[in-house]
This record gives sequence, structure tokens and C-alpha cells, in this order.
Amino acid sequence: MSGEQQAITASLSRMSFFGGLEEVALGRIAGMLRERRLDRGEVLFREGEFGRSMYIIQSGTVVMTRAGDSGLNVRMVRLGPGDFFGEMALIEVQPRSMTVTAETPAVLLELTNMDLLRLYQEDLPAYAMIMQNISRELCRRLRRADIRIVEFADEMGDEVTQIRPAGDLAKVLDPKATG
Repeated sequence: MSGEQQAITASLSRMSFFGGLEEVALGRIAGMLRERRLDRGEVLFREGEFGRSMYIIQSGTVVMTRAGDSGLNVRMVRLGPGDFFGEMALIEVQPRSMTVTAETPAVLLELTNMDLLRLYQEDLPAYAMIMQNISRELCRRLRRADIRIVEFADEMGDEVTQIRPAGDLAKVLDPKATG
């Protein structure tokens, strides 16, 4: 294992996304990662594009935005070194939910869905652990989103913000859905 790969393996071992993995599995994953460099202001991907990769930020910062109905781009989150994003593209075939732009020059490590498939074929326990870690991270993010929705609704004096007839949720998530 090269010095650079050892440094990446050590970095991965400190991330919740790769928690519980043995050093051999971390080394295997480190060998799969590809470096992506972004200039300040460069868009990595846009909301609505299809994706096949997740990214780990080695250096720099990125901003994730989402277009509102008014056309306003809402800044949802700023991420920096050690953060990761795009993991939803590894488990679902849906368009990207946000646009990601480099706020500063950034170095990212890319893991594709094909890399994850290869890990499944070569190291099933490591694959299972990563899928469990993805699930945990998505649950954490959903809980934070719930808290923010309640805070916003509370500020607006809205007691029924999220109450909808059951079929309407499918229309919100997929406007082409019928029901």
C-alpha cells in the first residue's frame, strides 16, 4: 500500500460512513477512490442530473443548493473536509436532489456505484457495514430535517405543515405519479 493510500485509509477510518470496517476493507476501498479537483465556483453536479457516485471532501468546501418553486436557489448546507455527500446515488436510481458547487478550491474522493458492486462481490461483510452506515447517516439527516421543519412551522404558527392526504406524498416526491 502506497503512502498516499495509507493516508487515505487512515482518513477513512475516522469517518462514520466507514465505521466498523477492518483495515483490509478500508485499504480496498481506498484503492477504489478516484480524486476529483474542483476550482472555486465549479459545479460538480446539478439538481436533476442522474448520478452514480458519492464524494468525500479531502480539502476545501462545497455548498449544496436546491431550487425553490420561485426559482430561488436555496443554500441547504456547506460541507468541508471529512464530510461526504451523494450517497443516495449509490442506493437509488433517482435524479440528484441538489446542486453541488465548490465554494473554495476542493479535492474530493469519488466512490461509484460500480465500486460498491465490486466491494459486494469481493467483501460482503464490508459491503453490509457500509450499507448499514449509509442507512444510519440517512436517518440522522432525516431527523435533523424533521427538527428544522418543526422549527420553521413553529415560527410560522403552522400546526399542520406536514399533514397531507396519503396519496399526495407520492405526487410531491414524483410529480409524474398518478393517484
